[in-house]
Order: sequence, then structure tokens, then C-alpha cells
Amino acid sequence: MFECAKTSQSFINRDEYRDKVLGCWTGKNIGGTLGGPLEGRREIFDLDFYTMEHSGNPLPNDDLDLQLAWLRAVEQNGLLHVDERLLGEYWLAHVCGPWNEYGVGKMNMVNGLYPPLSGSCNNAKWKDSNGAWIRSEIWACLFPGRPDEAAQYAWYDACVDHSGDGIYAEVFTAALESAAFIESDLRRLIEIALSKIPSDCRIARSVNIALKGFDAGQDWKITRDQLVKDSEDLGWFQAPANVGFTVLGLLYGKGDFGRSICLAVGCGDDTDCTGATAGALLGIISGRKAIPQKWIEPIGEKIQTVAIDPFMLDVPKTLDELTDRVLAAKAISDQEDPTGLRLTDGATTVTPEFKAALLGCDNVKERIWKRSSDEFTSKVLWGNLAIHYENGPAILPGETKKITLTFSKTRVNCRSVRINWHLPEGWSVTPAGQELFVKIDYKSFITVEVTAGEFEGAFEYIPLELKISDHNSPEFVTVPFQNRGSVGDNVITWDWETINRKKIELARSK
Repeated sequence: MFECAKTSQSFINRDEYRDKVLGCWTGKNIGGTLGGPLEGRREIFDLDFYTMEHSGNPLPNDDLDLQLAWLRAVEQNGLLHVDERLLGEYWLAHVCGPWNEYGVGKMNMVNGLYPPLSGSCNNAKWKDSNGAWIRSEIWACLFPGRPDEAAQYAWYDACVDHSGDGIYAEVFTAALESAAFIESDLRRLIEIALSKIPSDCRIARSVNIALKGFDAGQDWKITRDQLVKDSEDLGWFQAPANVGFTVLGLLYGKGDFGRSICLAVGCGDDTDCTGATAGALLGIISGRKAIPQKWIEPIGEKIQTVAIDPFMLDVPKTLDELTDRVLAAKAISDQEDPTGLRLTDGATTVTPEFKAALLGCDNVKERIWKRSSDEFTSKVLWGNLAIHYENGPAILPGETKKITLTFSKTRVNCRSVRINWHLPEGWSVTPAGQELFVKIDYKSFITVEVTAGEFEGAFEYIPLELKISDHNSPEFVTVPFQNRGSVGDNVITWDWETINRKKIELARSK
């Protein structure tokens, strides 16, 4: 799991780490509350402070509260057991927000299309949207100074309801924020984060537009319009432009907390997300102690939720309580991974080797860039089975689709696995009888062609029987197929003027 071990041990002072984590959540609350009333509007705003009276209450913001479900997953399972499938189950159990990609992901998982299929299927409109990169701070806080590991967990997270640039967006922000625990130079941080995503992806393209405009001395509004123009083909509420807006705010804000979040929000579009992420990053870099009190006092220290079931998650009531729980979860990380940046009561000591490794290990490309959103993994007692669909699980009766089965991380050596498809009447597979030889530390695979018969409904769930040579009892994995055209991309969407009004009413009622 933790594959980018550093060459020497480094430490961060416990109180300094706590101040940075508290600064992260404080900046998140402030930026989200600043941007909340303007969410979904497409004009430019000239801001210098909150646009309404908050009476000591922040606006509820899914950017923060979705991460409470991930925190609970870590508290109950440890980090080593967290992967995309586990996070998907926590999503089903605790996330009640039904809109856009959240609704698509949940619908897919309910129908057996587990992560990462849940983020790629039936999700053409929202797969590159903003729902993932806005919830990256938990991984940065649990992997301070380790952007490669934060990026890995960001992939687990993002693929629940995104694919493509929707995933790369969270990989970028998680790496940016993780590195900020030990690096304060913004340009260096952006360089590090860009190294974790493909240089030709749309997220990298938007970040580079922001960098080019700033370096040319352009007015921020011109750079903002360039980002909007470049993302016209994607539409609004999409990650490339909004990540670009966040980077714009950070660059043109030049380290000033208030100016940075106001510029990010001033670009319009998904304003609570851009302001919240900019605020969180600055909170990590300089800590809670550096956030001006004038931004804290109007909204106080509470946590307000909007997208999760608060009764089942033991939701922390304040930012301090959340910070203490993150510190406890960081202790779990330290136990499971002794190579990370460890907490100490002494002075912070980061070795040159540790800091140089921020640009990271090359195998992040193997672990993230080569992961396919058309493939899901199931664990069997003796290893892992990855099931890869040619162009996803949707198929029409009479069509043929290639399926590749790959066994890896096996705990047995030199064993044969007999594979038997329990097909519905009218379905067929070629070759029909299959046997595969598996070895420790070796990937064994076979490709078959499945031809679909008639569907009884929108989905068919085909049992795949696996019997390894030294086990008499078989194991079964369910392989889902979707009748193409039976499920659309139409899910609940929101009138943003209405939802923002309801957020404000909720905040004022507490």
C-alpha cells in the first residue's frame, strides 16, 4: 500500500501539525461560507469580505462534511484497509446528498456498479465535475509531506463518483495540500502537484493557463476569462475551470489570505468550492495562527452539514473536535506506515532527502495513471481479481464484449484456477472452459468474449465461479452487465438559488 518510502526519517512537531490541520479546516469553513451565497452564478465578483451577516454560524458545505464519512472509515478500519470499494460502502451508508455526480455514483453502486465503475458509468455530464477535488484535505492531513500517498487515496476517493479529469483534479489538490505541510513556496507546490497528473490532462491545462496569465502580468479578470473560454466545451460546474480559478486566486492573492479567497470566489461558478480549497491550502501553509481573526469571528467554530446523515457519523461539533480526531487518525497512519512524517514533541526536522522526494516516486504513474475506470477489483481469499471491461459494462443483446480477468497479489504459488461462468440462458462466453496458472508476485490474466442474450431488467449479475487447485470449495464473484440505454444520465439537479437560500436558512436556525 505505502510504496514510496522515504530514505530517511523526518518529524513534524505535534503542536505545529495541529495548528496546520486546524488552519486547514478553518480556511475550508471560511472560504466555503464566503462563496456559498454566490454558488452557481457565472459573472465576475469584486469582493473583499463576506456578502451577508452570518451571526457566528458558517454555511453548511458538502466540501467539508463529505470528508467526515472518510474520516469515519479510517477510524473504524485503519488506513491499510481503505480502498475504493470500502469508501463506496461508506458513501452508501452515510451520504444523503442526491444531486449530480453524487446521485449518479450512489445509483450505480446500488445497482452493483462498484467503484471505479460507479464514477464512469452513466455519468457523461458529471464525471469531470467538482465533487471530488473539493474533499481532498483529509488525505493531505493524514499523509502530510507525502503527496504520492495522498494522491493514491485521492484516487480511491474520487473514483466513487468521477472518472478522467474529475479524478485528476483531486489527485492534484491532495498532492498540493499534502506537500504544503513541509513546503510553503506556492510555485514549488504547484510544480509538485502537477507532477502527479498527466501533463496533457485538462486539469494541467487549466493550471498552466492560470500560471501563464499571472506570469505575463495580466489582470486577473483576463486570466479568468481565458479559463472560462478554454472550458466552454465542458460547460459550467466542471473541475478544469474551477481548479484553475482556485490556482488563480492563490497566485494573484500572493499569500494574502483574504485577497486569495476573494479572488478565487470572484471568478464565479462553483464559488464555495474554489474559496474553500484556497482557504484550506493557505491554512495548511501558515497554520490557524496566521488566519486573520476578522475572517474567523463572523462564522465561529461550528461545523454545519448538508450532504451526510449526521446521526450515524458521530459528526464533530467544532473545528477543534474535528482536528483532534484527525490527530488520532494520524496516529493510526504512523502505526501502519513508519516511513511517513511522524509526530514528535520535539522540533520539526525534515531532512533534505525527505523534502526532495516531494516530486516523488515514478510509480505514482503506475498506481494512478494506469488505473482504468472500466475495471473493478474483487478480493478473494487467496488474492485479488481485477475484471476489466472493453468500454465499460454496458452491452446490448447480441453484442460481444471483451472481458479481461487478472489475478494479482496472490498468497499461493504455482496453483491453477478453474474459471466457470454461470451464464443466463441465451448468453455465451468464448473460450467456454478456462484454467489459469497463478504465482506469488506475478500477474496472471485471461481475456474472454462475452456475448449478451436478453436482459430480464436493466442489469444482469453473472456469477463467476473460481476454484483454486488446493481448495475444494469455490469462491464466487458477481460480474455486472448493464443493458445499454436502459439507464440515463438524468439525476436530481438543483436550482442553486434555492439551495443557497436553504443553506443560509439552515445556518441561521442553529
